This record gives sequence, C-alpha cells and structure tokens, in this order.
Amino acid sequence: MAHGGNIIEELTTDHREVEDLFGRIEALPSGHQDRKRLIDEVTIELVRHSVAEEQYLYPAVREHVADGGAMADKELKDHGEVEKILKRLEGCSADDPQLDQLFMTLKNAVGRHVQDEEDNLFPRLSMACSDEALKTLGDKIRTAKKMAPTRPHPAAPVTPPANKILAPGVGLVDRVRDFVTGRGKS
Repeated sequence: MAHGGNIIEELTTDHREVEDLFGRIEALPSGHQDRKRLIDEVTIELVRHSVAEEQYLYPAVREHVADGGAMADKELKDHGEVEKILKRLEGCSADDPQLDQLFMTLKNAVGRHVQDEEDNLFPRLSMACSDEALKTLGDKIRTAKKMAPTRPHPAAPVTPPANKILAPGVGLVDRVRDFVTGRGKS
C-alpha cells in the first residue's frame, strides 16, 4: 500500500497492512514454517508502528484533544499488552503449540486497539488539529518508523523524551541483528 499523507492516513495504511498480514498467517496451516516468517514480519511492522505512535501520535493527542491524556494512557496500555505478546511470540518456533494461541491473542488485541484508534482517537485528533499539523505529524511518523526498533522491548520507555532518545539506537541494533539473521526478508 502507498504510504504518505497526514498522520491519520499513514497510520490507517499501517493498520490495513497488518490486517493483511494477519489474513496471510491465518491462511496457512498450523505449524507451517511461513507462519513464523510472517509473524516476524507482523512483529516488525507493529513495533515500528507503535514506537512512532508513542513518539508523535500520543503526545499530539495529549496536547490537542480534550481528555487526550486519558486516551493516550489507554492506548499506551494497549501497546504494552501487545508488546508482551510479541515478546512471547518471538521465542516460539513455527511448530510450537503456543504459537497459534498467542497469534490469536495478538490478533484480537491489535484488532481492538485499531478499532478504538480509528473510531475514537483519529476523528478527535482530526477535529482538533489543522491539516498542516496533521501532515507534519505524518512526516514525523514516517521518519520515526525508519529509525524504530524492529523487535519487542517491553521494558523500553514509551514517553518522550526518553523514547525519542533511545529508540534510534535500539532500532539500529535490531536492524543489524535482522540483517545478520535474515529476519524480515521475504
């Protein structure tokens, strides 16, 4: 899918890509080696997406949306839940009996999170910010995703300024590990 546009368009495109990956995973039989490869791909996408949201979306929501602090806190809690599931999935092999259960838990958690963002958070942010501000945030999100980690780090800070300082370094280490192992390469 094409990326670009404002923050809401960018993140919504990410949501559709992850849903597509979920569908591709579900289409494969349990124990199939490609399930693990696709779960690694979905992990990379979800971690990059989450880090970018934590750096730019949720601070913008806190600043511009009425009761934005509570909304952002709820979304960060959702991210924490998803990241713990991703960490557990990272340790599973394709034939691990826990893989299917963890995958369904992940899919359901991400589905709830996506629906909440698209039904509640995005419309409220759209009403609170100018088109220009939303476009600027879209640019920042795309840049952040390029530098973000690709593996779950549940203990990493999720709020500025610590997350903006640490994420690029952790991201570099993750991308080097991915390159060496071939993880994330189709």
